[in-house]
Amino acid sequence: MTFIAELRQRGMVHDVMPGTEQLLEKEMVTAYVGVDPTADSMHVGHLVSVMMLKHLQMAGHKPILVVGGATGMIGDPSGKSAERNLLSEEILNHNVESLKKQMKRLLDFDCGKNSAELLNNYDWFKDFSFLDFLRDVGKHLTVSYMIAKDSVQKRLETGLSFTEFSYQLLQGYDFYWLFKNKNCKLQLGGSDQWGNIVTGTELVRRKAGGEAFALTCPLMTKADGGKFGKTESGAVWLDATKTSPYQFYQFWLNASDEDAKKWIYIFTLKSISDIEKLIAQHNSEPHLRIIQKALAEEVTTRVHSKTDLENAIEASEILFGKGTTETLQKLDENTFLSVFEGVPQIEISKSDLTMPLLEFMTVITQNQIFPSKGEAKKMIEPGGVSINKEKITLQSQIMDFKCLQNKYLLIQKGKKNYYIIKIKE
Repeated sequence: MTFIAELRQRGMVHDVMPGTEQLLEKEMVTAYVGVDPTADSMHVGHLVSVMMLKHLQMAGHKPILVVGGATGMIGDPSGKSAERNLLSEEILNHNVESLKKQMKRLLDFDCGKNSAELLNNYDWFKDFSFLDFLRDVGKHLTVSYMIAKDSVQKRLETGLSFTEFSYQLLQGYDFYWLFKNKNCKLQLGGSDQWGNIVTGTELVRRKAGGEAFALTCPLMTKADGGKFGKTESGAVWLDATKTSPYQFYQFWLNASDEDAKKWIYIFTLKSISDIEKLIAQHNSEPHLRIIQKALAEEVTTRVHSKTDLENAIEASEILFGKGTTETLQKLDENTFLSVFEGVPQIEISKSDLTMPLLEFMTVITQNQIFPSKGEAKKMIEPGGVSINKEKITLQSQIMDFKCLQNKYLLIQKGKKNYYIIKIKE
């Protein structure tokens, strides 16, 4: 199956420039995707374009990921209602290096002729003077051509600075530079990038007398109208310190059936026939969430690791009573707090750990766990209370339990009621 045919079956084609399919069928093509380093991590929204590059590479073509060390200083107005805050060069450099590390886990950089490449457009812009840019690039595209772009039109009423207006020229020059220096003939991106990409193909035509092509994928949306990759706590990042592997796994696991049936085509490398089988199994037993599990497992493993996936699954089981003390102790602080997000937290001092059990369960914990010693005793005696997943008795001593992360105790009352005890320094 050809590259574009594969993307079409997966619902990953929005616009394609005439001639693109014929080009891909007759030669090995170098194609690129650009990512601006506006943060020190990509989020799941970036994965769509990355998956396009992955499928391109698997079809025998060569992918390039361009990190916008230069364009990141300007900010792309596409899809934005207001101008971005400009970042310092120091922050941009840090972000560029962070994005490079993430990409090396997602594409193959050691597979011969079609090995992936990572480039930074700052390298070809840093010595390009403003006057030279105007003479060598600006003269090739008219203001009427540039102003007709949707990304510009949508911002004319609210205001568009010359800085942002020039962005499409910079991105267009990226394509021209790659065409001349890397024989890159195709740019991939989201549908909101069509105008910028076409500016690049036009610059290649006018300045180099060459022919370049464009292919975009639909922008991801959720079935309920919510923004893809957004949760109540914010964006879903690929960096484990921003979004823990557990939270990342949960994002995919909690997808609606409608979303999961669409996303499994886009974000996994499973064959179309295997996906169709999974969907059939899911439809016969929807309560098992077969698609969501397959999706969450593959994407978490690719972005993080197999070990991170296993830890995320173990952490997920804690809330359903399958977790053990050992499982709890293995959790890092970020994951622990993610698993028990929303659970009441009660702060105590270290000396409170020496208090008698019934005193601790009532007065010391501000009567939030039990309103009286009688009720506490009534539930503890038959084994209805545990600390760090260990059942306690009336003879138990709080100080005998090892604190999680040296500062937390997890108290479980019954099957579903949890409380986090945080020990102040």
